[in-house]
Amino acid sequence: MAAQQVRDGFTELYGTEPEGVWSAPGRVNLIGEHTDYNDGFVMPFALPHTAVAAVSKRVDGVLRLHSADVEGGVVELRLDDLAPESDRNWTAYPAGVVWALREAGHPVTGADVHLASTVPAGAGLSSSAALEVVVALALNDLYDLGLQRWQLARLCQRAENVYVGAPTGIMDQTASACCETGHALFLDTRDLSQKQIPFDLAAEGMVLLVVDTRVKHAHNEGEYGKRRAGCERGAALLGVDALRDIPYGELDAALARLGDDEEAVRLVRHVVTEDERVEKVVALLESGETRAIGPVLIAGHASLRDDFRISCPELDLVVDTALASGALGARMTGGGFGGSAIVLAEAADVETITKAVQEAFAAAEFTAPRVFEAVPSAGARRVA
Repeated sequence: MAAQQVRDGFTELYGTEPEGVWSAPGRVNLIGEHTDYNDGFVMPFALPHTAVAAVSKRVDGVLRLHSADVEGGVVELRLDDLAPESDRNWTAYPAGVVWALREAGHPVTGADVHLASTVPAGAGLSSSAALEVVVALALNDLYDLGLQRWQLARLCQRAENVYVGAPTGIMDQTASACCETGHALFLDTRDLSQKQIPFDLAAEGMVLLVVDTRVKHAHNEGEYGKRRAGCERGAALLGVDALRDIPYGELDAALARLGDDEEAVRLVRHVVTEDERVEKVVALLESGETRAIGPVLIAGHASLRDDFRISCPELDLVVDTALASGALGARMTGGGFGGSAIVLAEAADVETITKAVQEAFAAAEFTAPRVFEAVPSAGARRVA
């Protein structure tokens, strides 16, 4: 239905049928937060919420963009005028992909694009990566560029880092491009090796809830970049290329070498222990001990809250309330400073937990949260 609506919207806008329709999902990160730009491990899975794009090629050096989700008409850009950090609007994400493809030498000569997305924006669920990946996949197909999924993810990351100006890692784009239905993606962000880990909670009587706090975050507004710079400084102080290179068994010795540099100690401790948590979750899932990942999620939230210091009162309230109401585990997910939390629960407890979280938000006079089930879904694909 979404594909047909977007196709029809394209035809109405541009007066001709699109050459195809593609979709790319948002993602939830099960575990492995702020490890991707430290060459570490992450474990996202794709959501059923997607960005859908109807696209046709152009040969005149013009890019026309329209979103059903944003007020306003078609935005027309000349490819030769595309320049990093020249655009502060939603159009920077798809335009950045076109820029990155051309910068890499790929012969993209223009496109007409009509988009619609069900990925909640600002919720820490990678709405921007979904926009990037869906446009990249469409242009890869239409221009027969022959790029692999991981290569598309790299180009999309470059678009976000350089064109948009947000210093994000590779996880979001890789998750959107490469995840598979019923699986979480164990990704080594250093060499981009991937392993699909079965993650079928429904078969085991469990549910993973996403609680969108509706506190908006933006990756290009400073704090995210400060954390990244702090991690890079910590790696330099310890004489390693990236914090990934500090073995978990040598963490105490590494922290001792940092002395009284309190910020570096906190950031290094989070990244090294978070990489260990990812590997622990992989081992538990592969051995069929799915319920045992709950305490690992809880430990991850404590680390993000206390060491990385990127939680907020709303996220902490979700986690604390859910755990007090019987959840198996809970933690914030995404870049932080707002966005969403995830809650692992027995299916029978979902209604009780959801009600408790909603009542806690009302009592605290916070904006009512959005709560939905996260179902591991397919990555980007052509849909029409």
